[in-house]
Amino acid sequence: MIAGGETAPRHTPFGSREFQARVFSAVVLAAIVLSALVLGGWPFALIWLAAAIVAAAEWIGIRRIAPRRALLAVTALTLTGLVASLQLGAPVAALVVIGGLGLGAALVLAKGEGGRLAAALGLIGAGILALVPTALRNDPAIGILGPAWMFAVVWSTDIVAYFTGRALGGPKLMPRVSPKKTWSGALGGLAAGTGAGIGLVLFAREHGWSMLAAAPLPAVALASALASVLSQAGDLAESAVKRRCGVKDSGRSIPGHGGAMDRLDGFFAVALLVGLALIIHRLAAA
Repeated sequence: MIAGGETAPRHTPFGSREFQARVFSAVVLAAIVLSALVLGGWPFALIWLAAAIVAAAEWIGIRRIAPRRALLAVTALTLTGLVASLQLGAPVAALVVIGGLGLGAALVLAKGEGGRLAAALGLIGAGILALVPTALRNDPAIGILGPAWMFAVVWSTDIVAYFTGRALGGPKLMPRVSPKKTWSGALGGLAAGTGAGIGLVLFAREHGWSMLAAAPLPAVALASALASVLSQAGDLAESAVKRRCGVKDSGRSIPGHGGAMDRLDGFFAVALLVGLALIIHRLAAA
């Protein structure tokens, strides 16, 4: 109670400064990424190269892999070489050589068996983030629809799960890993991600975005649902890693969100699935 017998206004998580910073950052980042997506080419590739390097730096930091600066330099150079080779149309063998040399250098530099494994995983994960969205955008048969579908599913899953979980509450999903996540949020995110994936493909079909839009809707629904589940699994996996490393956020690069890893954990899991599908498709077509 306050003076005059009036009840103090209730503060909800949606009105906090942290939430406002979260929304502002999300809108700005989405505008940048979507603008680069429309432009394609080097702008889109450089956005994902930068994101991958920042995420790799955060991984090296939270896992305390030594020597940090040398490993980050090797990772950044390797990722730059991979993205440049992809954009310049170099043969797959060139990407394999660049990736192999970078991985070998990281394994030599990293200290300790655990450090070497963590360094290798960090470089591979960053490579997936840097290459998969760009490779999809560059593919004439996939074009803008591939990465746009990934954004639609992952972003819808994340946003709706966040609001649904906080609005409805209920039983916790995995309280030991992520205390705030609920089953209501997970199911809401799954429904939203699946619907967003289907809706975007239908929109693309009407506007002739790419051949991919002709995919059967049941297959699109299944792929969208799987991607939504993987997105949430990636989020939980990163939460488990952070809990094990004793950190709340992977970094402080994004106000209201934490670090790049905190925003790309779900996207990474989907990119891994899409990357494997892309490799299988190209091997089958060869």
